[in-house]
Amino acid sequence: MTRRIALLPAPFFDRPADRVARDLLGAALVVRTSDGSLRRHVVHEVEAYLGGHDLACHGSKGMTPRNAVMFGPAGRWYVYLCYGMHWMLNIVTGPAGMPAAVLIRGAGEFVGPGRLTRGLGIDRRFDGRPAARSAGLWLEAGPVPVPQRLIDRTPRIGVGYAGKWADAPLRFVVDADKMATLKGHSKVTRRSSR
Repeated sequence: MTRRIALLPAPFFDRPADRVARDLLGAALVVRTSDGSLRRHVVHEVEAYLGGHDLACHGSKGMTPRNAVMFGPAGRWYVYLCYGMHWMLNIVTGPAGMPAAVLIRGAGEFVGPGRLTRGLGIDRRFDGRPAARSAGLWLEAGPVPVPQRLIDRTPRIGVGYAGKWADAPLRFVVDADKMATLKGHSKVTRRSSR
């Protein structure tokens, strides 16, 4: 019997960013390639940005043309250019009006947010689009939840400017080898024709 893969719907993302981040571990980031095939990459590293009060969050200084998509609705991609050379892939979370998101730092064989977007061909064209099949980039539920014992929580990377928020344990990481031991999970990228 083939298991039906569930697209993570917008309501999944309409929750606090730290909860969404933790629950994205083990999910599949799915990309439709130019030839129509699908590539699934298991998410293994994320960071949560909690809203305007979180000084590491782009929304902490208010809405700008760059970060406007962060202010809602949940379940849309927020893609921005970092240091003028690396695209960063985020999914918007929480209620409209609260600028919160989860940065996807690692999935499949890609470790690091810049390597991830470069390897998957993700750029500004996805900014503001829903995480849905129609956009060609979406998230699917993993086969089983990743147990808490396999997850490391650490401070986020590269946010030293954020005062006390720099030390907040809002980076969630699961070792790919440990995750591969869970039933149904694989550390390799899966390809399919549809």
